[in-house]
Amino acid sequence: MFSKDKLPVIIMLFLAGVINYLDRSALSIAAPFIQDDLTLTATQMGIIFSSFSVGYAIFNFLGGVASDKYGAKLTLFVAMIVWSLFSGAVALAVGFVSLIVIRILFGMGEGPLSATINKMVNNWFPADQRASVIGLTNSGTPLGGAISGPIVGFIAIAYSWKVSFLLIMVIGLVWAAFWWKSVKERPANSQKESTKAQTKSETTEKIPLTFYLKQKTVLFTAFAFFAYNYILFFFLTWFPSYLVKAHGVSVKDMSIITVIPWVLGFIGLAAGGFVSDYVRKKFVNKGMLFSRKVVLVTCLFISAVCIGFAGLVTTTAGAVTLVALSVFFLYLTGAIYWAIVQDVVDQNNVGSVGGFMHFLANTAGIIGPTLTGYLVDTSGSFTSAFLLAGGLAVVASLTVIRFVQPIVKKVQQMY
Repeated sequence: MFSKDKLPVIIMLFLAGVINYLDRSALSIAAPFIQDDLTLTATQMGIIFSSFSVGYAIFNFLGGVASDKYGAKLTLFVAMIVWSLFSGAVALAVGFVSLIVIRILFGMGEGPLSATINKMVNNWFPADQRASVIGLTNSGTPLGGAISGPIVGFIAIAYSWKVSFLLIMVIGLVWAAFWWKSVKERPANSQKESTKAQTKSETTEKIPLTFYLKQKTVLFTAFAFFAYNYILFFFLTWFPSYLVKAHGVSVKDMSIITVIPWVLGFIGLAAGGFVSDYVRKKFVNKGMLFSRKVVLVTCLFISAVCIGFAGLVTTTAGAVTLVALSVFFLYLTGAIYWAIVQDVVDQNNVGSVGGFMHFLANTAGIIGPTLTGYLVDTSGSFTSAFLLAGGLAVVASLTVIRFVQPIVKKVQQMY
């Protein structure tokens, strides 16, 4: 399906996603140890979880702009080095404040990843393959979350939670070296085509970034992405602690159990783009957004129902099963948000608009973990947090039906 010259791009972007979530989810796996060692409350731990998204959300947008201006290869190279160094720096934390500062800086480093992946896919692949490739490359992220449990959990038990953060720092730095040597910004045969496209674009009316940032399609896709991230960050940050505190699962068993939802998420994310591209080819007469909306609305709604009911069941098996199903259907939509941007935005603005959408979506990572910690402290259980996550996604899935429509690029509408 993909030519040999493009496979290294897919493999390296896939591995970047693995490392990204290995680093990101390491804190949630180590949280029970860190919370005890540094004497932190649930609310404080929630604030620490959320602090990551302060830097992350801002650099979602700035990273997207950088990928348009300086290139996705350089942007991702710098991002990987920064986030790897500050992932290792978690081992140096001595308390609540130092952890917040380190996690903000860590989040700034990770911020550009998704926008740069989207930009690289736009540079290397034709429109009818982009959703499939986005899903495939991004499927590395849940795989990273899956292996994070065993790696961080067992290293923390055998040695120290600090050792695990130093190890994953080294992995990221090694990836950066291979990325810089093995991947180009664009395929060699695209240089002439890129020059022709640039010449053509200079003779036509240039579409300003501000035009896209005001479009309902962009804003409501971002809202659906917000709901996606609310569930994702709820699972990513609090699910391991939920198993330990609400169900009495040991840290060792928790490290294994958390692999199950991540594996299903990996399957869902890898398959979601292919499903969307397949539906697009089958129903091409219904418009290019039809396939995206069908997958997005259906799967986000099912994910919402599953996560809501997960908060009502009393058995560990029931909770894990429902959360795993929620993550699976959630990740089936993971490539769609980016595919919508690919479908409705011109090439010169893909990185910036994708980064802006991702910025809005990841404010969920600021709000969600802290709000969850507060709800747990005040109510004494996780039930209300599960129901809130599910309810938000139900509303978001319904708004996509009404407001996500093709963007009409008329000059008079741009100003």
